[in-house]
Amino acid sequence: TSDILSTTGYDSIIQHLNNGRKNCKEFEDFLKERASIEERYGKDLLSLARKKPCGQSETNTLKRALEAFKQQVDNEAQSHIHLAQTLREEARKMEEFREKQKLLQKKTELIMDAAHKQKSLQFKKTMDAKKNYEQKCRDKDEAEQAVHRSANVANPKQQEKLFVKLATSKTAVEDSDKVYMLHVNTLDKVRNEWQSEHIKACEVFETQECERINFFRNALWLHMNQLSQQCVTSDEMYEKVRKSLEMCSIEKDIEYFVNHRRTGQTPPAPIMYENFYCPQKNAAPPGKATGPNSARNVNLVLLSVLPFADDPDYSLLDNNYSLIYQ
Repeated sequence: TSDILSTTGYDSIIQHLNNGRKNCKEFEDFLKERASIEERYGKDLLSLARKKPCGQSETNTLKRALEAFKQQVDNEAQSHIHLAQTLREEARKMEEFREKQKLLQKKTELIMDAAHKQKSLQFKKTMDAKKNYEQKCRDKDEAEQAVHRSANVANPKQQEKLFVKLATSKTAVEDSDKVYMLHVNTLDKVRNEWQSEHIKACEVFETQECERINFFRNALWLHMNQLSQQCVTSDEMYEKVRKSLEMCSIEKDIEYFVNHRRTGQTPPAPIMYENFYCPQKNAAPPGKATGPNSARNVNLVLLSVLPFADDPDYSLLDNNYSLIYQ
């Protein structure tokens, strides 16, 4: 702007710098909030891994896979808590950078405020001197007109007074002109000094803004890298669980259960019919296998014969029951 007192451009720069610091503060707060979320998630995940049962009665290979699973969940929880600490550290760095820029800007602003104040003060003095100079010029012009009007009508004494007034007004014009010129020159010197300081301030502010944009960009880039690394770390933990699951064997787990929980190789003997009036001698207790076939690993099943009368795999016994060996 051509207005020597205008600070519109300077104010626009200051507003832009303030908005830049505000943006940094917003990102700083974002990092802190994300850190709180990561910490809460990590602690909840840690509590889940350490307190919540998950297949605790499993055995053998599946048990080992579940133990690996719980351990990796615990590790993942710890990694999220560590990420929260890292994010808080990044927020602290952003805060330090923001405060550093604030102090540097404030230092430059103080110099510019002094220059603006000096320029405004000198401009006021110059305008007052100009106003006084113009008034003295008008007074001189009136004195000259008065002398011309009284040239033929005024007596010598009145004319002498008018000439004295005219001479005095001319002297006043010369003095006010000198003062006015002095203030104009001083104002120009002050303006040049202000302009020089303004250029320096703009250079400082430009450097600041370049540093801020670069720092902000790098901070955001680093944040993305940290989140990506968290995903990689989590996937590495999941891969360990997958490898543990690959070692699971259904056959081994079943065999393990059978070997540790088996009760014997001999199945219960069939419940035979006993005639109340004709008891058999040396009858074995109900449910206990006897005879030469007792050690054989067979399943003896009593079935109703009626539905299977035509099946050659079954033989009739008293027209009531059939025995099948499997």
